[in-house]
Amino acid sequence: MTPSPSPRPLWQRMLLRRLKFLAVVAAALAVLLGGSYLFAPQWLLRADIARQAMAAHVEKHSVQAGDTTWSYYEGGQGPTLLMLHGFAASKEVWLEQAKLLSPHFHVIIPDLPGWGESTRIDGASYGIEAQAARLQAFVDALRLPRVVLIGHSMGGAIAGVYAAEHPEHVAELALIDSFGLKSNENDFTRAALAGKNPFLYDDRAGFERATSLAFKQAPSIPGRFVDVLVKRNRKDHAFIQRTFDELRQPAQYLALQDRLDRLTMPVLGLWCHDDRIIDVSALDSLRNGLTHAPDISSSVLAGCNHMPIVEKPEETARILTGFALSH
Repeated sequence: MTPSPSPRPLWQRMLLRRLKFLAVVAAALAVLLGGSYLFAPQWLLRADIARQAMAAHVEKHSVQAGDTTWSYYEGGQGPTLLMLHGFAASKEVWLEQAKLLSPHFHVIIPDLPGWGESTRIDGASYGIEAQAARLQAFVDALRLPRVVLIGHSMGGAIAGVYAAEHPEHVAELALIDSFGLKSNENDFTRAALAGKNPFLYDDRAGFERATSLAFKQAPSIPGRFVDVLVKRNRKDHAFIQRTFDELRQPAQYLALQDRLDRLTMPVLGLWCHDDRIIDVSALDSLRNGLTHAPDISSSVLAGCNHMPIVEKPEETARILTGFALSH
């Protein structure tokens, strides 16, 4: 009789079982993730945002302040940076900056009232002055010390108006491609003043047009994630249009310009040279109008458009860090 082959050693059998189990798990995950991407991409998008927040060492919180339940990220230790996003954006736009800044600073990044996950009141004003007033309620609710206040675009105008109204709460003010200043007209401002709103879209093509307006090199986003963002934008059309129309009024788009002489803290202006939304000439208006600021810093970045916080994250974080620690 032919002798039967000797059985595999125990360790080999255990290894094969583990490999088979891992293969089954991997296949199940692939099916689950593939199905989620196709049929529930909002779940994957939320998971990706949670991953970015974890990498940035920030946690999401909420607080009732004034007429708004504010949603915000907070993390890190050190001097407090309060960071405000721009029009039709949300707190998530700052996550890459938070990852770079939270090792050295205590960062607080809210969804401005009406945007993101913060509450919205039908019919209420969400213009610059109204948002600056709400910001005071948020600062009071969190009992914040004097902060380094950082605003991008529309958030810059809100930050500047707030700093002019409440200088006791602002140690330093950083404005990034800020709205609210005089600047040379460009295609965007001419279209905006004529009532054309590029921030409304109904499909992927519209989303691509909006992002190409703000980015020199638009980020690559999976198609089904874009569909989630398109659906969200479509749901918010009325609010986006109403707020856009409000911000087209001279009292709004010059809100910061008219208060520059009331800024009494160190001020940083940071712009992309090729900003197609708010022309870099606004930086001259900022410098010329700061008659009472004890220190004025300015930086111009090449190779980006309106979103240096995303397109040039390391350079932006380095400039903000230097400014925040220099006073």
